[in-house]
Amino acid sequence: MKTTSRLRYFIYLSILFVGCTTGKNALQKGDYDAAVSKAVDRLRSSPQNKEAMDVLPQAFDLAIKTHLRKIDEAKVSADALKWETILYNYQRINQLSDEVNSCPSCLNLVPNPPKYVKAAEDAKYQAAEARYLLGERALRENNRQSAKTAYNHFLKAESLYPSLKGIKDKIEDAYWAAVLKVVVQPAIINSNMYKLSNDYFQQQVNNYLANYRGNTFVRFYSEAEANKQKIRADQLLELHFDDFVVGQTYVKERVEKLKRDSVEIGESRRGKIYGTVTATYSIFEKQVSSSGLLNYTMVDLNTNKVLRNQKLAGTYVWVDSWASFKGDERALDKQQYALTRKREMLPPPPANLFVEFTKPIYTQLVDQINSFYSRY
Repeated sequence: MKTTSRLRYFIYLSILFVGCTTGKNALQKGDYDAAVSKAVDRLRSSPQNKEAMDVLPQAFDLAIKTHLRKIDEAKVSADALKWETILYNYQRINQLSDEVNSCPSCLNLVPNPPKYVKAAEDAKYQAAEARYLLGERALRENNRQSAKTAYNHFLKAESLYPSLKGIKDKIEDAYWAAVLKVVVQPAIINSNMYKLSNDYFQQQVNNYLANYRGNTFVRFYSEAEANKQKIRADQLLELHFDDFVVGQTYVKERVEKLKRDSVEIGESRRGKIYGTVTATYSIFEKQVSSSGLLNYTMVDLNTNKVLRNQKLAGTYVWVDSWASFKGDERALDKQQYALTRKREMLPPPPANLFVEFTKPIYTQLVDQINSFYSRY
């Protein structure tokens, strides 16, 4: 009984598999394009397959009629993008005909499959023209959002018909009308105690903004660039270092009592004498801490409205350690003894410490800029 059930199951799977590979199931479901492709594939490998031979002419005829019907419906519709629908259906007809033409045995079943090459080319031009007109209409609305819409229409028009007259100029015009132009002021440092330079931090910021790729429609300029190019900026990004401390020093001492047993401490007539050695071990750790805040402000220059104002904190701690001991050095291990040979080091100069605590601030600033301008 079990053997019979299994046999029926395998027969069912075999029938289902054959139906799938010949396109019969796709034909029954009304997916005529898929039915044609499956039947053609089957007939390439098995030119005398009866089921595929039955499926192909039926599926091809229904597929062509379906695409032509959709083309006729689109032509009388009010859809501004109807030519893209028309183009798609002509392309599908041409693709199906190419599939049949690539299979010798299929041509006996579907002789002279139709091709609509000129109609497809005309539809391409009409589709591109429609996108061009929509782009011009959007561009006349004279705002950033509509300019972005225009830019996308012009790009689509170019992809449909690259030689369309004036399309490259329109793409350029729409792009610059859509771009948000942001001027970035140099980071300001107010310090009466230190003569510090923000060159490193500023260079990092400049490099990042010059290569910014977070949003196609946002461009950053230095004040010098904006003036030279006569840019009418939309926003201003102000950077200002304040509330910073460079070189706060802390020294800590930790004392340990060390001892080690079974150490050779002498020799007698009977042999070597072993005993316990001890030492007082002092470890010194010096920390030089530097920290500060960068205040950044984003201002809308059209309304003078502050869009964001925030402080970003950064800290850098330079650490040095050394040690000394009193007693028997044999109580120390190799690492402890090596530390006693070190001498106290001078910390880096204030300018270097300033650079170090600005590094985490730079990372935060980049994250803030990416987050804020992603929505534009």
